[in-house]
Order: sequence, then structure tokens, then C-alpha cells
Amino acid sequence: MWIEFNPNPERRSTIDCTVRALCMALDMDWDTIFIALTAIAFVQKTMPSENGVWGTLLHRNGFRRYVVPNTCPDCYTARQFCRDHPLGVYVLVFTSHIATVVDGNLYDTWNSLDESMQFYWERKE
Repeated sequence: MWIEFNPNPERRSTIDCTVRALCMALDMDWDTIFIALTAIAFVQKTMPSENGVWGTLLHRNGFRRYVVPNTCPDCYTARQFCRDHPLGVYVLVFTSHIATVVDGNLYDTWNSLDESMQFYWERKE
């Protein structure tokens, strides 16, 4: 269910999880995503990694945001999400990390399957 994914052109393991996740979700390269986020951040006068910045980019590309049900806010993990969502493209948001799920597989530089989620974005066609 976890597939290692690092589209960073230098293969760096850095704090670019937002860019990496959006590369997979939007099927774009790292540079294109970074430039798009930077342009939105410039207009919003904030940093490219802010939720409102990358949320704007996802929304512009047909994604909708959903909150994880509050029945068990600390126990719904990426692993369970993957099982519950075997089809589609999703961006999962954790406390201080984001990753992408495509057709039930989690794409990330590290295995974040056991991380608890806060909310997620789903691509609507």
C-alpha cells in the first residue's frame, strides 16, 4: 500500500512534502508545482507551504476538501483510508505532513501509513 515517491529533482529529503504530494496528485513535476505555489503565496502574502496556498491550487484543479469524521479523530490512519478508498486521487493531511493516495496506494518518501489524518482533499472529475 505504500509506494516510495520522491519527485524532488535532486532527490533531496527535505521539508518539501507539500510540493511532493501535489506532484503526484496533479501529475506535474516538482518545479511546476513549486512555481505555482510560490505565485499563489506571493498574491496571498504568505508562505508556499501554508494550507491556504496549496489548498487554492488543489481547488483550482478540481479537488474538494473533506474533514475526517470526529468519531475517532486520533485513530483514523492513512492505512485505513487507503483500504476505504481503493479508487481515486486524494491528498491526506496529517498534523505536520501531507501525502497522496492514488487508487488505494500511499505515495510518500517515507511510510506514513500509520499516521492519523485531520482532513483530506479528493479530486472530483
